[in-house]
Amino acid sequence: MAIALSHGGPTIYQPSAPSHEVLVGTARGVTRLARGPGGWRAVEHTLTDKHIGAILIEPLSGRIFAGGYKDGSLHASDDGGHTWRPANHGLAETDIYSLESVTLDGRVRLFCGTEPARLFVSDDLGETWTERPKLRSVPTVDAWSFPGPPHVAHAKHITFDPRDARTMYVSIEVGGLLRSRDGGESWEDVPGMYEDVHRLVINPRDPRLMYVTGGAGMWMSEDGGATWRNTTGHDHEIGGYPDQLVYHPDDPSLMFVAAAKDTPGAWRATHFAGARIARSRDAGRTWEVLSNGLPDRMQGNVEAMCLEAVGAGCSLFAATTAGEVWASDDSGDSWTLAVEGLAPISKGGHFVPLMAGSTA
Repeated sequence: MAIALSHGGPTIYQPSAPSHEVLVGTARGVTRLARGPGGWRAVEHTLTDKHIGAILIEPLSGRIFAGGYKDGSLHASDDGGHTWRPANHGLAETDIYSLESVTLDGRVRLFCGTEPARLFVSDDLGETWTERPKLRSVPTVDAWSFPGPPHVAHAKHITFDPRDARTMYVSIEVGGLLRSRDGGESWEDVPGMYEDVHRLVINPRDPRLMYVTGGAGMWMSEDGGATWRNTTGHDHEIGGYPDQLVYHPDDPSLMFVAAAKDTPGAWRATHFAGARIARSRDAGRTWEVLSNGLPDRMQGNVEAMCLEAVGAGCSLFAATTAGEVWASDDSGDSWTLAVEGLAPISKGGHFVPLMAGSTA
């Protein structure tokens, strides 16, 4: 079975054996990477007219979903991602940002976040979708926006409480962190952090430990979200604009974060993201920048990262706006450039100001 590497889909996998295929969401569709005796290489490209930002491999059925930005909408595959069909019946939006699945009462439920920031749910493996409209009933909704045109916020990431999946969170960029305690029927704002929220991660062994990455660094709560503190600000060595954040499921004190040096507004002037990947062994309290095999600061930004845990160790994959996939098979100790020359891996138009000669 393959794993997926995308900006807005699941990021942590725990198969019984190492995977030999990775499905990558790119600005020109889904690229399949395969590992052979000579390393990784791109072997297949599908949905090439779509900018794919979120890939979900539903673990029980094996059905795969790929969500595209702008008018990319949602597609499903029942043959491992070789062929696709539309899966958007009931989806009122076509700009897909986030995909997640969870099992509730023995039944698989899918969630889809969009731009404009709306949340849709499916109880029939994506055959039909219905909206959870109360996401937009929180008091802060009129302030939701986004720095770049058309200045419309999106539902960037979906997180479930590891103790009870009926408690779930949606990260609104830009608008803050929202929480539902009833499976998405009703919502409330979670105060205490900067409103440019990228994603939330909850420690499965100690759910009091919660982490938010965003436009003002990383925020941490040690009391289940009641209070928050900023742990990495703009000038932190990992970078002031963190997004991707993963952990080892059996040892969640082992964490990895990817961050750009500055915000996308600065990229427009410099065409340089200065991205780094860092590791924590103490549940996010301290970080070490990883450099064995990685550039000190990457020209592109790391826009997708996933972790595959097999036993006590783990492999990591990190994809950039420059069309690179970096890989580590030793828990981040060393890295190799597994594949290059792909289409940009990018949330929306993040890749545009990082292209050579760009005037964006």
